Amino acid sequence: MIHPYLLIFAILFVSTFIHSTLGFGQALIAMPLLAMVVELKTATPLVAFVLMTVAAVILLKNWRVVDLSAVWCLVLSSCLGIPVGLFLLKGGPEGLMKVFLGILVILFSLYNLANRHLKIIDLSRVSGGSGIAYLFGFVAGVVGAAYNTSGVVITIYATLRDWSPERFRSTLQSYFVFTGLFILASHGLAGLWTPYVLKLYVISWPLILAAIFLGGKLNRFIPQGQFDGYVNVGFLIMGALLFR
Repeated sequence: MIHPYLLIFAILFVSTFIHSTLGFGQALIAMPLLAMVVELKTATPLVAFVLMTVAAVILLKNWRVVDLSAVWCLVLSSCLGIPVGLFLLKGGPEGLMKVFLGILVILFSLYNLANRHLKIIDLSRVSGGSGIAYLFGFVAGVVGAAYNTSGVVITIYATLRDWSPERFRSTLQSYFVFTGLFILASHGLAGLWTPYVLKLYVISWPLILAAIFLGGKLNRFIPQGQFDGYVNVGFLIMGALLFR
């Protein structure tokens, strides 16, 4: 039988590698798999630490193309949703939360797969587009604090904005960094920064940095759309596993 530590570090490496390649996906991959190995109250702060690290490293290389006007709307409204998500994490039934997470992952993957045939709506040209940004941000804050899956909502929003691949990737990282600070602080105040979580995070540093480097290299050579298709099929499988 595989040791739990090996499973945890393998999950963090693969999820970081894919996130570094695409600009998103860390929590979508890590959270469902880690939830099968450790409790959500351990997986959530651990993934928050790792995601914050990955986003910060990527952002340092691409900060010049960030859409700051969109980021501050999303971050502000996310901060309002984070306390709601934290309440769900602390008080919600774990079994029900895992099922909800599975549904969230499946819906996101189906959206991405179907999006190839859907007309993109540029929210920057829609009346009330800033209000829509606040709505997306609030929902992202709720699911981000509870399941570290704010990337689901924010990635859909970014897709609707029809950003270029470079701006898409860098703007997502800026959002993850700003909201990640608030989410990490909330987890700390809620007592989720346990010695076990901090130990796993520190030990995983070499693997995280290696995955960031390799993912960045792959990002330059593999067509984004082709790689997305394989990843979304994996999302469907992982989401279904959470219903066991």
